[in-house]
Amino acid sequence: MFAVFKTGGKQYKVQKGDVLSIEKIDADKKVEFDEVLMVNDTIGTPVVKGAKVIADVLEQMRDEKVIVFKKKRRQNYRRKNGHRQHLTVIKIQDIKVA
Repeated sequence: MFAVFKTGGKQYKVQKGDVLSIEKIDADKKVEFDEVLMVNDTIGTPVVKGAKVIADVLEQMRDEKVIVFKKKRRQNYRRKNGHRQHLTVIKIQDIKVA
């Protein structure tokens, strides 16, 4: 059984037991996602009624640094910035359909 759910402006296709990194959410132990867009062959309009994806929070972490470098040639303009995105690592425990 698989499900497609939405969080942090992104969509994820998951099965029971999957481990994935998502945008940071404030949760310590468990988290439930109610915005389930699809479960197996059932497609929601826009969400599947009564469907939930239940996950355990494994850790809060930061992603690897992405370097943002801006330059304009012959103008002596250079800017270098780094960015590290905050992430939450979750493990999918169950997919429930009402």
